[in-house]
Amino acid sequence: MTTADPTIVSINEVTKDYRLGKVVVPALRGVSLQVYPGEFISIAGPSGSGKTTLLNLIGCVDTATSGVVKVAGEDTKQLSESQLTNLRLHTIGFIFQSFNLVSVLSVFQNVEFPLLLQKKLNASERRTRVMALLERVGLAGHAKHRPNELSGGQRQRVAVARALVTQPQIVLADEPTANLDSVTGQQIIDLMKEMNRERGTTFIFSTHDAKVMTHANAVVRLADGKVLDRVTPAEAGLSMASGVEAH
Repeated sequence: MTTADPTIVSINEVTKDYRLGKVVVPALRGVSLQVYPGEFISIAGPSGSGKTTLLNLIGCVDTATSGVVKVAGEDTKQLSESQLTNLRLHTIGFIFQSFNLVSVLSVFQNVEFPLLLQKKLNASERRTRVMALLERVGLAGHAKHRPNELSGGQRQRVAVARALVTQPQIVLADEPTANLDSVTGQQIIDLMKEMNRERGTTFIFSTHDAKVMTHANAVVRLADGKVLDRVTPAEAGLSMASGVEAH
């Protein structure tokens, strides 16, 4: 009898190459990483280190050149396109640096959209779920606004609500505070930490921001497409102070 895999994300010896004409550009070079349910993990490293590529592989929006990427026990390479879509829709929430909101939809409709795709809840249940989350992110009074009527911080909060509305097991956040002032950025991190504590949601987020890293329970540092180490924020802080951190 095999024991169940305790990880929620398991990455083993993963490479990812991109082709630019005849040139092969390696984005990830033999990356291995284990993430356990309920962790709050920061992927850190300079631009071009492979942070976004790694999140895209975990999020099933890209596939590895070689190696194994398992998400919620599923080997993503073995899944069909519809199974991958299903995994993305029911297991993973995304928070993008550029918000990725639909400009013609209201705030309410943007957050409701993943629930419509899931087809699990009726209109009344969807409304209750969406409004409860908008209340949590401080935007219940903006439900009818369009994204272009909101500030950057408000848009990012809509993106957080949309990522959380399906109650996913994993939330991936690519530089979630990059376009925000420090106060708003802190509010976004606090909200993510709250959801992590209350629901046991696993968060994996990339960042350049040392202040954001301090909130993680582990910091995975990348450079040149390789994992340098996995350390606590305190250990990362010591390294950054001594100039080892590359950014």
